[in-house]
Amino acid sequence: MPTRIAVGLLMQESNSFSPLPTTVETFESYYVYRGDELLTRYGEARAEVPGFLSVLAADDATPVPLIAAYATASGTVTRAAFDALVGEMEERLRAALPVDGLLLALHGALVIEDQPDGDGEIIRRMRDILGPDVPIGVSLDLHGHITPLMLQPNVFHIGYREYPHIDMFETGERTARVLLDVIAGRRPMPAMALAKRPMIVSPVCTRTTDGPLRPVVEEARRLEASGAVINAALFPVQPWLDVPDLGFAVLVCADEQELASATAERLADMAWQRRADFFPDLTPLDEAIRIGLGSEGTTVVSDAGDAPTGGSAADSAAVLKALLAAGADRAARPSYLTLCDPEAVKAAETAGKGATITLPLGHAFSTGDGDPITVTGVVQSLSDGRYRMVDGGPNGLLLSMGPTAVIAIGAIRVLVRSLPSIEWDRAMFASQGLQPEEAALLFVKSPAHFRQSFGPIAARIIVANTPGPTAPDMRQIPFTRVTRPLYPLDEI
Repeated sequence: MPTRIAVGLLMQESNSFSPLPTTVETFESYYVYRGDELLTRYGEARAEVPGFLSVLAADDATPVPLIAAYATASGTVTRAAFDALVGEMEERLRAALPVDGLLLALHGALVIEDQPDGDGEIIRRMRDILGPDVPIGVSLDLHGHITPLMLQPNVFHIGYREYPHIDMFETGERTARVLLDVIAGRRPMPAMALAKRPMIVSPVCTRTTDGPLRPVVEEARRLEASGAVINAALFPVQPWLDVPDLGFAVLVCADEQELASATAERLADMAWQRRADFFPDLTPLDEAIRIGLGSEGTTVVSDAGDAPTGGSAADSAAVLKALLAAGADRAARPSYLTLCDPEAVKAAETAGKGATITLPLGHAFSTGDGDPITVTGVVQSLSDGRYRMVDGGPNGLLLSMGPTAVIAIGAIRVLVRSLPSIEWDRAMFASQGLQPEEAALLFVKSPAHFRQSFGPIAARIIVANTPGPTAPDMRQIPFTRVTRPLYPLDEI
C-alpha cells in the first residue's frame, strides 16, 4: 500500500493591536481550499503546500487533503472562526484515518481571542486524533512565536530560512522529505530543542540577506550543511503580539537531543549578544518625502507602521497628508501609495472612471489613530483588484485586494483597495496600470519583504518612521501582557 500522508494548512499572523478581528470571512477573502481543492487550486504557486505535494508525488506517496485556510496578518482570530476551521480539519482527518503521517503548514504566530497559542492548540488537537505514534511535520514562518505547547511528542518543525520569505516552497519540500524519511525508517524521529531570549526585534532589521542577523543565519546554515543538525531555524518573532513569553527563539531539529539543545542555546546566545545592533535606521516621514521629490530615480519608502503583513488595517492617511503638505501633488513626477478604504472604492465606482470626485480617504478601520483627509481627485481606473504575484516570493499565488480604484490627486496616485492585502510584489501596482519605475516616490506598506520585488527598481530605499499598529520602533508598542523584562523595552 502507498504511504498516506494527510496535508493541511491553517495560517494567520496575529497582531494584538490591529483593529480588525480575524473571522472565517477574513480567511475566505484570501483562500480556503477544502478537500481535493487543496490539490489543484494552488496552480504554480511557490508556497508550502505545493512543496509538500511535489515531494509526496516524487516518492509515490498519496496525499490526503484536509483543508488549506490562509489569511494575511490582522487582529486576533475569533474563537468561533478558529473552531470552525480547525473543527473541519479534525473532521476530515478522522474520516481519513488511518494515515502514516501528517504535514501541517502553520505560521507560528496565530493568537485566538481567548488563547495566546493557537498554533500549539492546532498541533495538540491533531495529535489527539492521530494518537501518540503517527509522526507530524510542521512548516513554520520565520516570524513564529514558538512555545513549549508546539513541541508535542512525535512532532518536528522546519522553519523558513529566508526573509524576505522566498523559500516557502522549499520549506514545504524540506518538511515533507524529513517526514517521509522517518516513516520509511531512513532516519529516526528528530529531536527538537527550543531556546528563547527576552528580546523583540523590528522586522526592518531582521533580513537574512544582510544586516545584524546575517552572522547568526550563516552559522545556522553552516551547521545544517555540515550534517550536524537537520534544521536550525531562527525566529525573530512577530513583535506586535501582546502575549506572555514573547521573544527571539531558535528551534533546532537534530538526531540527538543533547546536540539539538546545545546548538539552539548557542545560536540564541549569538543573537542575544547582538541585541544592541537590532535597532532600525528610521527616517522621519517628511524627510523621506523631501529626499524622494528631490532625487533622481525611484525612491522606495517603507511605510512600516501601517504594514498589512504585520497586521495593520493599511488605512492610515499619514503618508497622504504628508505628501500633500510637501506639494507632491504639484511635482513633475508621480508619487504612488496605497490605502485600504472600501467606502472610498464604492464612491469611486459610483462616480465612474474619469470622474472628478471629492471624498474622505483613510482611517476606515483604525478610527482612533487619526482622521480621514478630504481630497479631490480623478478616478483613473477601477478593477476587481485581483493579480498574481510574479517576483515577491510565493510567485504564482493569486491575490485579491478586493474592489480597487486608483485616484489621481494631481501627480499623486492613490491605489485604494477594499482589503488590507499583502504589499510584497510590484504586480500590485502594475495590475492597476501604475508602473513602479516611473514614480519619484513609491510607498510600500511593508517593513522588509518588499525589498525582494521593489529593490531592483529602487535608486534608494528608505524606512520611514511612520505611526500605526506595526510601528518599527519596538519601544512605541503599547504592551500590557508581555513578560518583562523584555529588550529593548527594558535594559537587560
